[in-house]
Amino acid sequence: MDDDDNEPVESETKDEAEAELTPQDSDVTLYCEAEVLPSVEKEKSAREDSETDLEIEDTEKFFNIGQKELYLEACKLVGVVPASYFIRNMEESCVNLNHHGLGPMGTKAIAITLVSNTTVLKLELGDNCIQEEGIMSLMEMLHENYYLQELNVSDNNLGLEGARIISNFLQENNSSLWKLKLSGNSFKEECAALLCQALSSNYRIRSLNLSHNEFSDIGGEHLGQMLALNVGLQSLNLSWNHFNIRGAVALCNGLRSNVTLKKLDVSMNGFGNEGALALGDALRLNSCLVYVDVSRNGITNEGASKISKGLENNECLQVLKLFLNPLSLEGAYSLIMAIKRNPKSRMEDIDISNVLVSEQFVKVLDGVCAIHPQLDVVYKGLQGLSAKKSISLGTNPMRLIQSYTEQKKISVVEFFRSLNPTGLMSMPVGDFRKAMIQQSNIPINRYQVRELIKKLDEKKGMVNFSFLKAWKSQQPVRSESKCQSKKFWQVVWL
Repeated sequence: MDDDDNEPVESETKDEAEAELTPQDSDVTLYCEAEVLPSVEKEKSAREDSETDLEIEDTEKFFNIGQKELYLEACKLVGVVPASYFIRNMEESCVNLNHHGLGPMGTKAIAITLVSNTTVLKLELGDNCIQEEGIMSLMEMLHENYYLQELNVSDNNLGLEGARIISNFLQENNSSLWKLKLSGNSFKEECAALLCQALSSNYRIRSLNLSHNEFSDIGGEHLGQMLALNVGLQSLNLSWNHFNIRGAVALCNGLRSNVTLKKLDVSMNGFGNEGALALGDALRLNSCLVYVDVSRNGITNEGASKISKGLENNECLQVLKLFLNPLSLEGAYSLIMAIKRNPKSRMEDIDISNVLVSEQFVKVLDGVCAIHPQLDVVYKGLQGLSAKKSISLGTNPMRLIQSYTEQKKISVVEFFRSLNPTGLMSMPVGDFRKAMIQQSNIPINRYQVRELIKKLDEKKGMVNFSFLKAWKSQQPVRSESKCQSKKFWQVVWL
């Protein structure tokens, strides 16, 4: 989404901006009416005349007040010391106030200010002990602010009452917020019930982080029921909770009919083989998930075999992480053979990086990768060899590319762009891996391609070689290109 282009409203005279507010009584708090765009005004619900916890009676004085002055007055009213970082960055799109010790009143002062702010799109408030009053202020602010899109209130020990406040807000579906981080807030089963009730009908939240909480089997049942109904979530992080078999099965049952969730992280739980069986059944039916992390879930070879059954029919999953599960060579074989038997598989990355494999496994994997060149399987190494000796990269892949481009008298930029049918300077990891393996100009293996992907700034499943443009623009005449190339590779790739 584009940043808003409106300029901050200019402050009034110095005397007016610094005038001290004296509340009428102890129950009166601060509220600021802000000018909004007509398009935004139409979206607001008919609650504008109702009172909230952020109201004052003397609103006219703050109608055109500057953001800094408003924040200072809010701090004065609630009795907290202003956060200098917030003053310096309140006009930035991202404000990171994690670990600032704001407390509930400090959070309230910031919420008051953000009611009329149109520039902050992302707000980080992790580990600030904001408590119930702080989260209430933030939710009330979001009723009026239609610009804030991402909010992190992790590690604030919000508990049951905090979950209730957030759930009430989510049920209304009337804000621009799409990304919410609620990690480490001591949410238990009753909190799961509240949040899932709200999320069942919420269609605005697309990314939700509930990791490091205390959801167990009952929580898993609530989450499974929610996933069967929700049509908004695309990314859900439930890692480091307390799910066991019953909760895992319920959660996976919800995935069968879900049509929007693309990324699921349930690592560091207790799925076991029964949970793996439920996951395999879900993958057989689900046509949306592209990323699943079930690392460290007590899944053995039996469980890997159950997941493999789902992979044989799945046409959408691209990343499967099984790191730190007690798997052996048998489980590794079942996974890659499932991909081999599925000509429509889109699998790009299987992480079994704690498993030692055999040379025969590597040969079989080579055959699978010939059918699915986008695939990369990360394992620990070969049995009987040290990890360092298990994988031989051979020649530095960048040196191979450098040598080829100099021979053909083309730039490195031109080579990489030729791999992308769109001509753009970034492309999905799987597409890049497939293009590199299939091109015949440079002899390169999948281990070298893996190293190349690391060099090309992989972020969120994309490789990016746009920074090479800067090098190209500074490249001297052709006669000096070899010297310049050598210097460039030494600086960037070594």
